[in-house]
Amino acid sequence: MGFKRKKGDGDGEEMESEVRGRPSFNTAERRNVILPSMIKNKDKRAKVYAKQKHEKKVEKQKKIKARDAAEKQALELGEEPPQKMVPKTIENTREADETVCRPDDEELFADIDADEFNPVLRREVTPKVLITTCRFNSTRGPAFISELQSVIPNSDYRKRGTYDLKKIVEYAKKKDYTSLIVVHTNRREPDALLIIGLPNGPTAHFKLSNLVLRKDIKNHGNPTSHEPELVLNNFTTRLGNRVGRFFQSLFPQEPNFRGRRVVTFHNQRDFIFFRHHRRYIFDVKEDKQSGAKGKDGVAKERVKPRLQECGPSFTLKLVTLQHGTFDTKGGEFEWVHKPEMDTSRRRFFL
Repeated sequence: MGFKRKKGDGDGEEMESEVRGRPSFNTAERRNVILPSMIKNKDKRAKVYAKQKHEKKVEKQKKIKARDAAEKQALELGEEPPQKMVPKTIENTREADETVCRPDDEELFADIDADEFNPVLRREVTPKVLITTCRFNSTRGPAFISELQSVIPNSDYRKRGTYDLKKIVEYAKKKDYTSLIVVHTNRREPDALLIIGLPNGPTAHFKLSNLVLRKDIKNHGNPTSHEPELVLNNFTTRLGNRVGRFFQSLFPQEPNFRGRRVVTFHNQRDFIFFRHHRRYIFDVKEDKQSGAKGKDGVAKERVKPRLQECGPSFTLKLVTLQHGTFDTKGGEFEWVHKPEMDTSRRRFFL
């Protein structure tokens, strides 16, 4: 049998509010607290909300000034300043993962020494990439492929025609290509990349989105023929390490730093952001700070470095990673993304 909870029972209400994550108030406190949502008049509600927002801002500024004063005082006295508070983000509160790479993991290094990318990364083989499309190509597909060719050295483009993908894989093996990239298009827009490592795999299928070509980037630069420097960020797990080495195997391992060309694969929350910058540019600008003048009364000049984006830019999302070359029927998959994996915003796989 059940029983009814009395209205005056305050413990149950406090417990319920704590479970929901809201502050618990007594009856007397509730009468004094006025929330903007409780006011029906629109103008008065807006004024109360603006007042509360201003009070929060003033209180926050007071805390910042007090913290800066305490830090300054500690430095003057020769003491250690108080630790800075680190804001909580989705990245630094991610769920614990056993597959995160560690520097003392001998099994990981053994796998790296025996994987398919080792000959290219040890400079025993020069990477050579073949780029093709799906059977039904679009107008933006060739433009995207021509920009990919400018990004990846030693890359060639061949028209797909009516050839089966397995025959193209065999052709690429005979011509000593180390990788095959297939650009898939849908509704006249590139929407997927299939990257196949040759001759023994693996095969990675990526969803492609947010494609911006070079002509659509404001103040873009034109790429040079120098071999680019490759930057891989936040590939922390074993799967991420494997995907990062896959990207690394597409590029020569002897970058020409004089060309100041940078290609970046930045992983954030399992989305891989691709950017291509031509070079570091050093702009000379006048220092606008007060008192920043030389002996002759002339304003000082300071050098400000910046990156000039060259394009294209796009975002990749790993869908599947398969052992060996492309095989839809008998292929063994290393990893497959499924909808039931997305149960938490703080769970990442790369």
